[in-house]
Amino acid sequence: MPPKKRPTVTASRTPSRLERRFELLWRTLNGPKLEAEFRFHPKRRWRADYAHMPSRTLIEIEGGVWVGGRHNRAAGFVKDAEKYFEAALGGWRVVRLVDSQLTLENLSRLLAAIQNEWHTKN
Repeated sequence: MPPKKRPTVTASRTPSRLERRFELLWRTLNGPKLEAEFRFHPKRRWRADYAHMPSRTLIEIEGGVWVGGRHNRAAGFVKDAEKYFEAALGGWRVVRLVDSQLTLENLSRLLAAIQNEWHTKN
């Protein structure tokens, strides 16, 4: 049986468990197309988990917060801060979500904010 298509998200790698959860909820809400693993910086090789291009919103799914993952250790935290600082300077809004935030209610609020931003710019 072929794998299920991921119609609202495009990616080049296998998504994590949390990313799959995010994608399922996003599809449930009929969220707009997102670019997965989006390289947002012209010189650095940084990638955001997801990007909504029209609103210039980057969505990062932060894993490992309870097990001392990369984002919690000093070196990883500093690198993330640099990445998000450059994203903001480049005109991107960065939304960071942890596992407990991956709910229909929260993603519905995010979707409304993205749609509001998108419509006010156009």
